Amino acid sequence: MSEGLVECVPNFSEGKNLEIISEITKSINEIEGVSLLDVDSSEDFNRTVISFVGPPEKVLMAAKKCTKKGLELIDMTKHSGEHARMGAVDVVPFIPISNCKMEDCISLAERLGKYLGEEMNIPVYLYANAAKSTQRKLLPNIRKGEYEGFNDKIKLPEWKPDFGPQEFIPKSGVTASGARSVLIAFNINLNTNDKSLANSIAGKIRTSGTLKKDLNGNKILDEQGKPERIPGKFTNLQAAGWMYDQTTAQVSMNLLDFSETGMHNVMEEIKNEAQKLNLDVTAGELVGLVPLNAILDSGKFYHSNPSSASTEDLVNAAIEGLMLSNLGEFKSNKRIIEWAAN
Repeated sequence: MSEGLVECVPNFSEGKNLEIISEITKSINEIEGVSLLDVDSSEDFNRTVISFVGPPEKVLMAAKKCTKKGLELIDMTKHSGEHARMGAVDVVPFIPISNCKMEDCISLAERLGKYLGEEMNIPVYLYANAAKSTQRKLLPNIRKGEYEGFNDKIKLPEWKPDFGPQEFIPKSGVTASGARSVLIAFNINLNTNDKSLANSIAGKIRTSGTLKKDLNGNKILDEQGKPERIPGKFTNLQAAGWMYDQTTAQVSMNLLDFSETGMHNVMEEIKNEAQKLNLDVTAGELVGLVPLNAILDSGKFYHSNPSSASTEDLVNAAIEGLMLSNLGEFKSNKRIIEWAAN
């Protein structure tokens, strides 16, 4: 079996200073065997999301180097931006891609947390599959109150960090280190400029579904006073109506586990729901990169004879079926994680 492949996607609270961003990415490129896949910076969010892959130990080395560089160069006392944030190195997830298990990534998250806590003196929380308690599994629970609220929050017994001091450090804030499944950001465009139609489709397919309402349009509450919901069709799916441009509404989605809910599953269901509204699907849009197995799953669905098809044939069938080239050329050697890493 070949050496495992792990992806790391650290989020840094800096999206404006190109010199700082360059220094962070340079520290990753210094690790032989690690491939830098993507650097996505937003000035409005004042945030940069970096993706890199490689063998587990190499990825951990790169994660240590880039987080150390980010902590050295970013000063949270001078930070402002639209995106929710709590630290200079805000969150560092490890993601199993091939020939490795979630347990391997949990170990990487713990080892990074220990390094940041003991050697960099940074408060660190473990989240997602690495979380040690249920209240820390979801990142928004940890991040609640954001940077400005952590001076008080970190002093509470229930919010003692997993690693590092139980002390708020203004320059760096706090960091979350975790392990999670690969997240696929996949959007589907519709031939309408009415976002509400896209949102109605999103409500029918997303895991959280929609709110129950009475005949007067009021929310129906349960015995505890909480709104009741009608579950959506798919598991591990987040979705909302969005606007691709001024004339095109889209269903914007995060697929949290493509082995349960694949891109072809949501594409076909959105086609069905759109038809009920006299709409057509016009394009699929992939944001960022995608694992090869996710593309192959869709290729097997769309190919007329998948059992005899080559890997390339299956990839091409997926690109066509998911309409991934309708908005521009889909370069599979740059958009499929395993291929981009070579």
